[in-house]
Amino acid sequence: MSRAIYLDSRIWCLGIAETLVWAGMYYLFPALLVHWESDLGWSKTELTLAATCALLVSAVVAPKIGGLIDQDAGRWILTGCAALGGVLLLLLTQVQSYPVFFALWIGIGIAMGGCLYEPCFAFLTHRRGVQARSAITMITLMAGFAGTVAFPLCNWIAVSANWQAASGTMAVLILAVAVPLFWFGTRLRAGDVAFDSSAHHSSQGDVTKLRKSALRQTLSRPTYWLLAASFAVLGLNHAIVVTHLLPLLDERGISLASAVLAISLLGPMQVVGRIVMLLTERWIGVITLCGVIFVSIAVGGVFLGLAAVIPVLIYLFVLLQGASHGVVSILRPLVTAHLLGRTGFGTISGAVAVPFVAATALGPSAGSLIWRWGGYDLVVWALIALALIGLCCFGLAVRISARHPV
Repeated sequence: MSRAIYLDSRIWCLGIAETLVWAGMYYLFPALLVHWESDLGWSKTELTLAATCALLVSAVVAPKIGGLIDQDAGRWILTGCAALGGVLLLLLTQVQSYPVFFALWIGIGIAMGGCLYEPCFAFLTHRRGVQARSAITMITLMAGFAGTVAFPLCNWIAVSANWQAASGTMAVLILAVAVPLFWFGTRLRAGDVAFDSSAHHSSQGDVTKLRKSALRQTLSRPTYWLLAASFAVLGLNHAIVVTHLLPLLDERGISLASAVLAISLLGPMQVVGRIVMLLTERWIGVITLCGVIFVSIAVGGVFLGLAAVIPVLIYLFVLLQGASHGVVSILRPLVTAHLLGRTGFGTISGAVAVPFVAATALGPSAGSLIWRWGGYDLVVWALIALALIGLCCFGLAVRISARHPV
């Protein structure tokens, strides 16, 4: 990364803001799930349904939000959606009925769709073009610790006081810190221009038509569907891991202490992966690196399967799984721009995000269904198979794109 990125206060603002919205909106749910289950009296199935629907809603709104970012509304989208999420988290502290709880999480899903990684990276790509890579990497290095912030902080507050205080604390952090940081982090400076050059040569109506046309053309290309499928299976893979790793390790005779340590290392390993990418970006292209990621996740699945015999292999699995997934969040917008082009990038990036987020949302339920069919042995095989399927789809997408470049 260039020295200018480290000195760019806007990137620091966005990185801290992303850390807080990820901690407060995304990780709050798993952090407080046990407390809600015991205090509110609703079943785990009912509670997790709200989380699944919230993530699905964030996927549905992604293309529209991407289109607004293409129209230079990124500053208002990121700041406004962070504010919306903070307000809804405050309202969550007063919830007493399940329909209200469910409705609030649907609203939080909309907020997540407008202020988590995807819209932030679309904004950076729209504003910085190919120079967005270093900025995206820098932000994900900081935001990779969102789970490390959320889990201990929320549980400590919930135990010391109650879950309402934990939710309220995260709401205040978002409203008082993240919202202003988004506003300052997205400000323009002298000489800043949108990278999407079509915006400078056409009227707003013509630009909208051009972007809609670009999206239609993209959706008609096999490259889009193969690329979307490849990232979707990665999202499904990681969601299954995060939800089912503890019971899977328990079934394999891994001690609870070792299992908790392993799952707690997933977040830090994501940061490790991003640092490795940062150190090697001059020598390894995004396409090659993305291919390596699929192979690493498949190999990690093999280590997970062998952990019952050699327990120490669980840490190699966590290293490969965490580091690979951490890099995926950076590579997804970069690979999308490389294979599908940058015209109307926000809209196209949002379209690629839809199956990824949807698959991530369905991961917990999919893992349970596979477990019902064949236990956690079948789940491990499914994790390996998903990585290999993703590798095949990605390889075909790259090959077809090379034959039919944008």
